[in-house]
Amino acid sequence: MQPETKARLISAGSVDMDPELVTWLTVPTAGPGAGNMAFFFCSEGHRVRLAIKKDSPLKAWMEGGQLVITKDGMELARGSIEPELIHCPDQAFITMCEKCIFDCKFCPVPKLSGKVKTTDEMLGMIERARVTGKMHAISITSGVEISAEAEVSRAEELIKRLREIYSVPIGVSVYPTENSTRRLKSAGADELKYNVETMDRELHEKLCPDQDLEFILGSLKQGVSIFGRNRVCSNFIIGLGESDESAKRGIEELTSIGVVPILRAAAKHPLREKDVTVERPSAKRLLMLNRFLREKLDEYGLRADTFKTMCLPCTGCDINPHSDLE
Repeated sequence: MQPETKARLISAGSVDMDPELVTWLTVPTAGPGAGNMAFFFCSEGHRVRLAIKKDSPLKAWMEGGQLVITKDGMELARGSIEPELIHCPDQAFITMCEKCIFDCKFCPVPKLSGKVKTTDEMLGMIERARVTGKMHAISITSGVEISAEAEVSRAEELIKRLREIYSVPIGVSVYPTENSTRRLKSAGADELKYNVETMDRELHEKLCPDQDLEFILGSLKQGVSIFGRNRVCSNFIIGLGESDESAKRGIEELTSIGVVPILRAAAKHPLREKDVTVERPSAKRLLMLNRFLREKLDEYGLRADTFKTMCLPCTGCDINPHSDLE
């Protein structure tokens, strides 16, 4: 799969196909894509996660044991449907809390009746993943049920319990608090993700009114000092109204403090149509910004292909600048 092809698939974000073709069909419970049926498509060593939607410009069907994806009658890619472990291949990726009190205007999670998992329930899920022999990492993420502090405490407890049992890498992504970084590292986490969502200050204030971007950035910088370089990353949504110049400034700012940005294509959700204007980025824009990102990662001595947990090794929802670009 060429970079241009993966960018076109991510830009579309979905495919019109018979859901019965997919044995491993899941519904994401976190982030802007929550609530959509999705699966992983793998072609020539590259991976894309696609939602199943009737109105998608992409069509797909099985042919000779492979899934063929087309647009306007022209073949884009062919490959296999890849099984998930928990949320993604090769990882037990657990969402502790599927609710959120933060009312980010692009995210459907606050509008959904999500579940809050108990520690014992999550430990059971991870053990069932382990016995398959396919679990190479554990990743923990969460919304915010009551407070950010409460979620950090739950993550800390879970990671401590996991470290008593498993030796695989553990990654964690929560909203930061004053001492969350040291606590999560001390508990046994190997990699850290605090999401900026957008690096455009005006957009952030408007779209994430309950979050403090400057505090998140400070926490990310502290994260690099505690977890180390190439151990800290951040989701950076593209398509919320930011200009290319604003996105590039954000990429420069994050990489300059040692953080690896993950450029996530913005997703429209019917529960948020009245709250935000989303323009899903074109394939051309995704490639341009990710090539700029690769230049900045190389300039600051950072790698996107050495992470062991969370989104960067999965590569399903994003272009990884080092493993997907030539």
